[in-house]
Amino acid sequence: MSDLPDTDFTQRFIFDDRDVRGEWVSLEHSYAEVLARHPYPAPVATLLGELMAATALLVGALKFDGLLILQARSQGPIPLLMVECSGDREIRGMARYEAEQIAADATLAELMPDGHLTLTIDPVKGQRYQGTVDLDGADLAQCFTNYFLQSQQLNTRFWLDATDGKARGLLLQQLPADRETDADEREESWQHVLALASTLKAEEWAQDNETLLHRLYHEDAVRLFDGNPLRFHCSCSRERSGNALVSLGEADAKALVDECDGQIEIDCQFCNERYLFDASDVEQLFNGGGTDAPSETRH
Repeated sequence: MSDLPDTDFTQRFIFDDRDVRGEWVSLEHSYAEVLARHPYPAPVATLLGELMAATALLVGALKFDGLLILQARSQGPIPLLMVECSGDREIRGMARYEAEQIAADATLAELMPDGHLTLTIDPVKGQRYQGTVDLDGADLAQCFTNYFLQSQQLNTRFWLDATDGKARGLLLQQLPADRETDADEREESWQHVLALASTLKAEEWAQDNETLLHRLYHEDAVRLFDGNPLRFHCSCSRERSGNALVSLGEADAKALVDECDGQIEIDCQFCNERYLFDASDVEQLFNGGGTDAPSETRH
């Protein structure tokens, strides 16, 4: 096994004698980048870290070229959690919340009552896929487990943790019958793997994956593969902001400049970057000048 990426990576493993595969995720720098851009209360930061870990696990499991988007929505104190990760393994996330309504010990049901989880796969080539399930689990890990049972009919389990500035996660998934063809044998094997994973304690998440695998499955033949790095990256840009103004049409864009006292401010909800456009910038956009040589008000 080659050296792992330092802090942010997914790492796959497989059981040699069982039809089960797994995936670990560790996020530290990318999670810190997301938290540094917004003063999230601790319960919000925890849920966002768990959602980032789940997104990275899914990107590790789904080999595709495009964008994976996870959104959790509700009418409660946290109306939106959103994480995006590209096939190039660039990840970003954000949350909307009502700070005064968030108790430090609030449960998922209290923070996001009557919520739902939407998974969108937007490939560069091929058809867009979207699936939605209710946020009806005790925690996000259980919600993702329910999602796969309901929408994919795959035996899949998630464990998620976001504490002490790190987001970690574990995914186990049963594979099609190959090594184990008897139905009872397959079920017994799956339950064995789950039972051992469920003994993982919160304080053990800080250990490296090889140590954790040995601790959980030292009596099984398990192969741990090389890690695949992830990094924080926000895809916002001045050009994209300018294109959004162009999509309004020239008359509406110029009217918006007037409504905004001469300067439009476009803020990225993910990274808090701000892009400014005055009347000269808007004029330039609609004259084909693009955003490469804006006026002095450019951010």
